[in-house]
Amino acid sequence: MDSQIPYDDYPVVFLPAYENPPAWIPPHERVPRPDYNNELTQFLPQTITLKKPPGAQVIPDSDAHRAGLQEGDQVLAVNDVDFQDTEHSKAAEILKTAREISMHVRFFPYNYYHQKERTVH
Repeated sequence: MDSQIPYDDYPVVFLPAYENPPAWIPPHERVPRPDYNNELTQFLPQTITLKKPPGAQVIPDSDAHRAGLQEGDQVLAVNDVDFQDTEHSKAAEILKTAREISMHVRFFPYNYYHQKERTVH
């Protein structure tokens, strides 16, 4: 009745090297960073409505930027189409052809900046 798996049959898993957590800094000694704040409401989903000519891009100081769209926003839905499981080609077609766009977005900078850093290196 020995139901144990032999040790040699376990998969080999390589873990990343351990990193020590950053040292604790008392609040009065902390240096403020412009990309970090404790205002958690910035991470709540929001709806942004845009009217645009077809094919317009989201660039700084554009209508999309002024409406509240920012780098690091994760697009959850556009014109009631769920973008979380939509293929890239279909999503791009919706964004290019629609003249009025209602976007449901959530600010999620970690994934955006993490991917951006990986492409720069």
